[in-house]
Amino acid sequence: MNVGVVVFPGSNCDDDMMHVMGEVMDCNTHKIWHKESDLSAYGSLDCIVVPGGFSYGDYLRSGAIARYSPVMQEVSKFAQAGGYVFGICNGFQVLTEAQLLPGVLLRNRDQKFICQNVYLRTETTNSALTNKLQEKEVIKIPIAHADGRYFADENTIKSLNDNDQILFSYCDAEGNNTDAMNVNGSVQSIAGIMNKQRNVFGMMPHPERASEDILGNTQGKKLFESLLAHLN
Repeated sequence: MNVGVVVFPGSNCDDDMMHVMGEVMDCNTHKIWHKESDLSAYGSLDCIVVPGGFSYGDYLRSGAIARYSPVMQEVSKFAQAGGYVFGICNGFQVLTEAQLLPGVLLRNRDQKFICQNVYLRTETTNSALTNKLQEKEVIKIPIAHADGRYFADENTIKSLNDNDQILFSYCDAEGNNTDAMNVNGSVQSIAGIMNKQRNVFGMMPHPERASEDILGNTQGKKLFESLLAHLN
């Protein structure tokens, strides 16, 4: 699989993604600088990852400036042509700002940066990211964000539910959605979504930080295994 990892000023998870996709998952991986306006040099890409970090220092609003980087025009064209795009944490914020995914990511409910492991309930297996998981399967993945509270209006939330676009929700170890386990206050405890065409994905938790035995957690690797199984 041929994968591109976008790098903005302030990205800090790009090397993590390069390592997981390249060394752990054995994909051809390429760093794509944010000023790129032509992706042809990277060959026929199967997937573009927009990684976590603090693009442009989160000035104005998380992802708001990165959305206007030249590379995002190419990412949008790639997605509109059916290419797979995966945004993690700040990458999820960038994809909502670019309107490749619906909704917004707001300041956490308690107005604090949160860095901890959380439980996620798998809400659908009908996606390139979750086809190797079981429906309602609970996985433990770390988060690290200050602006991770997913919000959208009632019509958008209804559409997400009606079209089976919700990937994960925050839950407890038994898979129950509770207010206490909804760590950032996201509407309906939403932790990750995809677009209607099912080729653009966004989630706040970091599966790349839970993909190796040395890290003490390999549950995030299931998402990358699902992606490879779908694309190969």
